[in-house]
Amino acid sequence: MKAKKQSLTAFSILFIILAVLCIISVLLNGQPISNDIISGLNPEKYGALVETVAAGGTVTVVGAKLNNFFMAYPNGFVNAADLIVFIVSIGGFIGVVMKTGALEAGVYHLVKKMHGKEEVLIVILMVLFSIGGSTYGMAEETIGFYALITTALVAAGFDTIVAVATVLLGAGCGVLGSTINPFATGAATSALQSVNVPYSSTTIMVLGFALWVTSLLIAIIFVLRYAKKVKADKGSTILSLQEQQDMKDHFMKEDGQTLEFTGKHKAVLIVFAISFAVMIASLISYQDITFGGNEDAYLAALGWSDFLTGVPLGQWYFAELAAWFTFAAVLVGIMARMSENELINTYLDGAKDLLSVALVIAVARGITVVMQATHMDFWILDKSAAILKGVPGFVFAPLSYVIYLVLSFLVPSTSGLAGFSIPVMGGLANTLGFDASVMVAVFSAGCGLINLFTPTSGVVMGGLGAAKVELKTYMKWGLKLFVAIGIANIVVLSLAMMIIK
Repeated sequence: MKAKKQSLTAFSILFIILAVLCIISVLLNGQPISNDIISGLNPEKYGALVETVAAGGTVTVVGAKLNNFFMAYPNGFVNAADLIVFIVSIGGFIGVVMKTGALEAGVYHLVKKMHGKEEVLIVILMVLFSIGGSTYGMAEETIGFYALITTALVAAGFDTIVAVATVLLGAGCGVLGSTINPFATGAATSALQSVNVPYSSTTIMVLGFALWVTSLLIAIIFVLRYAKKVKADKGSTILSLQEQQDMKDHFMKEDGQTLEFTGKHKAVLIVFAISFAVMIASLISYQDITFGGNEDAYLAALGWSDFLTGVPLGQWYFAELAAWFTFAAVLVGIMARMSENELINTYLDGAKDLLSVALVIAVARGITVVMQATHMDFWILDKSAAILKGVPGFVFAPLSYVIYLVLSFLVPSTSGLAGFSIPVMGGLANTLGFDASVMVAVFSAGCGLINLFTPTSGVVMGGLGAAKVELKTYMKWGLKLFVAIGIANIVVLSLAMMIIK
């Protein structure tokens, strides 16, 4: 049993990071950024900066002012509004489903069925989440699964760390090894096209698959070793006393094994499963994957599906998903014969459970807003590109990887980071005689690894918050794993950079 210790909250950690970055920007105020960096940006998104360079001017680091720090939290909230409304809406949905008793009864029924084979469930779930991560960038969407997965795995005799790892590492290793993920490799190849740098989609997919499989295999082995130890000896958990109490309060039910699994429960769980199936189906980029980018063909086939949200399947995002899960919550409430008052109060209680998660994400997004306002992101990219010039392949790949670890810490959004960094990094690789396709894999792997544990990621902080696990505990548990995955990534990428020309 571990002694209870007080540790900094996620809010405090993020505000400290924000303050440090603001101070650094002040120290760097006026530092010039290479025109080559700015001229390669997408003019639709960075029009003012591109015009400044085109007119003969120079873009510099702008020191953060007090108002940048003071307004970072509300500005982050506004910037992440669609994600935040999705999180509180899915919290309300989960709350309504939990109120029916269907989730608990279904979980304990599953645990009975899997008795003696609980470790197999972990592997299956990690593989499924990783497929979602590699193919369509499943990340924030996983937050809705934590209530179910954590309850199931705790009931099976594991702890909340195992549950967090199953979801976060499963989906995260998939994103790390993105194959056709439109938010990572898709955004990166689009960025290469914008600056006419050649690349090979096949090479990107093969490298993504190699990174995916190696990283996931390492993660599964690591998680299973810990899971078996905890199942055999509850005292071997790494959780603090407070985290163990939170696990007991939120995810354990003493009479769970005696719960009856009724027909009504089954019907509610069918709606629950359909709700998440629709979420997954709505996020797949059919236009690119199925119709080769042909918008007319895509709309001819799926345009009818816009009747509910005004947006066809394949183009939904967090706002549409928020509306969908709110509708699903109402449907479950009607099936359970809840009164209007009971349904609304239950929905609001569920939303309240994930409100702290949503607010942490707002602070994390505020850091990104400040990075953009001060141009610190471009300055770091500029200095990174200068370091990489003239180095051999076996050094170029590891250095690029480390640079993307730093950039991803400051800009956790894969699509956003691809948009401003890949034209520079991919173009640099091509100029030095390397394959820009490998640089896309470096970008994907670097982003993927850092987003397994960085406090600036809403996915990490949201997942840990939903499972009631402290960042400090998670980092202590997973440090060796993250290092092992990083080493494996560097080996794969270094070989690729030297072999593929």
